[in-house]
This record gives sequence, structure tokens and C-alpha cells, in this order.
Amino acid sequence: MARPEKVAEVELLTEKMQKSEGLILADFSGLTVAEVNDLRSKCREQGVEFRVVKNRLARRAATAAELGNLDELFSGPTAIAFGFESPVEPAKVLAEFARQNEKIQIKGGLLEGNVISLAEVKALSELPSRDELLAMIARGFNAPTQGFVNVLQGTVASFVRALNAVAEQRAEAEAEAEVE
Repeated sequence: MARPEKVAEVELLTEKMQKSEGLILADFSGLTVAEVNDLRSKCREQGVEFRVVKNRLARRAATAAELGNLDELFSGPTAIAFGFESPVEPAKVLAEFARQNEKIQIKGGLLEGNVISLAEVKALSELPSRDELLAMIARGFNAPTQGFVNVLQGTVASFVRALNAVAEQRAEAEAEAEVE
């Protein structure tokens, strides 16, 4: 008979798995409590939830959430980073932390219902974030306008220089006419 705490944990994990845009699984063995707390705070800063899970309960939750076959990833000490706002952020946070701390090992993840490998997680971590993409799009929209403004400024400046040159020529011609 299932204990109520375990049933509640499976239901909570199922809900988080269904709501997340993407999730990354990692082996955190060897990390100290301070390092795990540091990782959790870095995750929180990026809107990512980092949760240590029991493999058996996580397997049940993945089955209940009708996700891809994650069974091979649920072995050894497992933690899941849930990205509720962006599928890229959990990969970015864990990959960055793994670069600084070799004790954590990324196992793989889940993106749009598909299991992704370690190599795919690393590729995902190198993608620009949503805010960076929006900034790129804004620059793209602004570039033609900025170019047009520069052309107009150049045309107006050339016109002003031409008028100034004509005015100087007339002034010189009038000065020469007065001298004669």
C-alpha cells in the first residue's frame, strides 16, 4: 500500500513535469550541501527549480505525465532542474555550474516530450535566452530605420555643404566685383 507522502510526491512531480517547458536531469553525488545550496540559488535566480528526487517516484511521475522514456536517466542520485519559463534556462544553469564544478554530471533531459542526450543539453545551453533573442530581433527591426536615418542625415549634410560652398563662391565673387 502506498504511503500518502509518496503519493503526494508523485502527484507533485507529475504536475511539475507537465508544466515545465523543459527539464534536465543530473547526478549530484559528490556535491557538498553548500554546493547544492549554491546551485539551487543560481537556479532560482533564473526561474529554474532544482529538486532532488527518488528515482522510483520520478519514474512513476514521468509515466503518469506521459513523458518520453526517461527510465535510463533515473539511475544513481538524481536531481531534476525544471524550466517553467524557458526550456533553455535549466540547461544553461546546469551546464554553467558543471563547467565550474566537475562533481555534477548532467545525464540528459526532456524537451517537448522528447528525451535529449547530454550533447543535446550542451547544445541547448549554448542557445541565446529568450531575452537575448528579443534583443536581437529588436536590433534587426531597428537596423533599416537607423540606416535610413543615416542616409537622410548624409543627404542633408551634403546639401548644406553644397549650399555653403555656393554661398562662399557668391561671397568671393561679390568681393572680387567690389574690388574691381
